[in-house]
Amino acid sequence: MQSQAQSTPTGKGTTLKSLILPSIRNFLLGVIALGAVLFLLAGTLNYWQAWVFLMLFNVLVITQGIYLASKDPELLERRKQIAPAGESTRQKIFIIVGLLSTFCLIVISALDHRFGWSQMSVFVSLVGEGLVALSFLIYYIVFRENSFAAASIQTFEGQKVISTGPYALVRHPKYVGDIILTVGIPLALGSWWGLAFLVLIIPALAWRILDEEKLLKKDLPGYIDYIQKVHYRLVPYLW
Repeated sequence: MQSQAQSTPTGKGTTLKSLILPSIRNFLLGVIALGAVLFLLAGTLNYWQAWVFLMLFNVLVITQGIYLASKDPELLERRKQIAPAGESTRQKIFIIVGLLSTFCLIVISALDHRFGWSQMSVFVSLVGEGLVALSFLIYYIVFRENSFAAASIQTFEGQKVISTGPYALVRHPKYVGDIILTVGIPLALGSWWGLAFLVLIIPALAWRILDEEKLLKKDLPGYIDYIQKVHYRLVPYLW
């Protein structure tokens, strides 16, 4: 969750050496699973946008996992708790909508390539790859600043409001990365039609943010003062 306490993990970080083999395994599994979806739906292996995205995305995911496992294993464990017991029904609905929308976005992008529904220049696809990389850079900055940026909406003992780094600009910088990733994926895969899912994803994200802030105002000391100082949730001077 956003705007929560920075904490030094009490456990020892996993050594880089012990992460190499699991990371290689997870990378290969990710390439195979995502590649199967993309290429089967596209009906061809002649899909360079998918190859570039497939390698880039899995490298970024694995690199993020290695970083968290070695530097902040407690945050990594929090990130794995997608819908823990006690999380509100509204937040669980958002998670389902978000996951399904992202999967459908990838499906539509691959089908777009197969049937040629839209045409996109190489430059725009490369911009999409850059946006995917940028989203993970934002995640890195957020995770470095906030050790409690969990995937689920809950509070933890000893938390305090984070107001430094990206949190000094907007209240939910992790979600900024999510939006950039959502835009970047269909562009990277060469599909204009994939962007249509922003119609579902952005309202759902706004809904989650508003619901999350209700919990933070109630359970996180100092959050009300924080929102009076940092006025914007996602985009400065807009919202």
